[in-house]
Amino acid sequence: MTLKRRREGPSAGFRPSIDPSSAAPLPRQLYLSLRNAIAEGRLTTGQRLLSTRLASTEWKISRGVIAEAYEILIAEGFAVARQGSGTYVASSIPDGAARIDQLGGKGAHPVRRSVSAAATAILTRGPSLEPQKALPFVTGRIAHDERTARLLNRIAARHLNYAFEGYGDIQGEKTLRAAISAHLAVSRGVRCTAEQVFITAGTQQALDLAFRVLMTPGDTAVVEDPCYPPARQCLALNGIDVIGLPVDRDGIDTARLIAGAMSPPSVFYVTPSNQYPVGSVLSLSRRLSLLAYAEENDCWIVEDDYDSEFRYQGHPIASLHGLDKANRVLYTGTFSKALLPSLRVGYLVVPADLVSAFRAVRPAVDRCPPTFQQRVIADFLEEGYFPAHLRRLRERLRASRDMLAGFLMERMAEHIEVLLPDQGINLTVKSTGSWSNDAAVSSAALKRGVVVMPLSRMNVISTDRSRLLLGFSALSEQEADKGTRLLAEVFEYKRVCRPIEPRLPHE
Repeated sequence: MTLKRRREGPSAGFRPSIDPSSAAPLPRQLYLSLRNAIAEGRLTTGQRLLSTRLASTEWKISRGVIAEAYEILIAEGFAVARQGSGTYVASSIPDGAARIDQLGGKGAHPVRRSVSAAATAILTRGPSLEPQKALPFVTGRIAHDERTARLLNRIAARHLNYAFEGYGDIQGEKTLRAAISAHLAVSRGVRCTAEQVFITAGTQQALDLAFRVLMTPGDTAVVEDPCYPPARQCLALNGIDVIGLPVDRDGIDTARLIAGAMSPPSVFYVTPSNQYPVGSVLSLSRRLSLLAYAEENDCWIVEDDYDSEFRYQGHPIASLHGLDKANRVLYTGTFSKALLPSLRVGYLVVPADLVSAFRAVRPAVDRCPPTFQQRVIADFLEEGYFPAHLRRLRERLRASRDMLAGFLMERMAEHIEVLLPDQGINLTVKSTGSWSNDAAVSSAALKRGVVVMPLSRMNVISTDRSRLLLGFSALSEQEADKGTRLLAEVFEYKRVCRPIEPRLPHE
């Protein structure tokens, strides 16, 4: 008896493109290969695809992988299953079907995509913050305190059962706002009530909220030069024009305002207690000049007091908010440096007559801050743990600062001048003249496993390229020793660090 052989369709000659070294799952690779063949017409409408059994033999792929790829094709309309007959290429291909490169590269016909002008500008200048690397001198690291960690864990356990709650208050938990108000009154001279405080996801969200409420696209903001990059980019995303005022050892140069060198801006953005990134402190006379100018010209001041808790000698100068008699200052702070960045809890203090405007805008960008972290921090503050935590942290940070400064001056005095800060978790070094390209030094240092940030990346109009920023929080002695040795090697590498003289045309 002769068995009648089942006739094979044209698809029998198809061989999928599979890359065993690819990280893409096999079902997806097979699905993309089949879909591309259908989109390009190599597998035509109505063709019967190989059975999973035959395809497994021909393609050397398990039947389970083939069945999964077929199911995706069917679900997306590229194939149909006929009971008792098999799987067929659909009679009509879905609209807009096009080839997809299965390895994730560029397709045959790349599509140009447009983004906003502000996003394009940010992409052109590069990211405002690089991903954190566990390398010496990276900024933003947090010193671990075992006693505080135990306390936070214990407090957190009280607040885990909140599954049946709804949305929280637009401004944040009242208990935390009241605790922040009390803390700021004692530590920074900020005069406010809990009703004026908005809890935010760190300083960045506080700045974005303030700029949205206070400014209209096309308005002008005056910032320090150099300036904290994420703040400047936040202004750009809100359509605000930026003017930079230079910074010296006494902070932002307010003399230019008094001289009438520019039109009054809508907003000043300043970091008066510890200018980021230079580290200078805005003098009392300049604080009073800035406040007087803002009152006279109807300007707002956004005061970013991001690390005022870490003062190592002397008493801190009163906050701008504490000196403000005309209610022109909005004050923002964060627990990212003092506790944990991952908590994402900051705060914004607004004038009482602006609370309604901020409450109206807040839900459009963030309905309410998460309650769990707020309750943990509120208890930590209310139960009196925060002052002792800050004292321990200040001592550790002071020791790290002094240790790093000592290594730098011992090993690189020929190349750098250390600008020792009285506050904060970073320090700045300045060229003695042996190098003039901070970006080149930064790049060379990174290749050796050391992170130093070039301040020129933060310039607004300044052309200064002679300064570098180093972080010393959570810095161990071993890291400081190794890191400064590697950095010293960079400065000795004359081809990178020596100023490049221009060549004359005949040379």
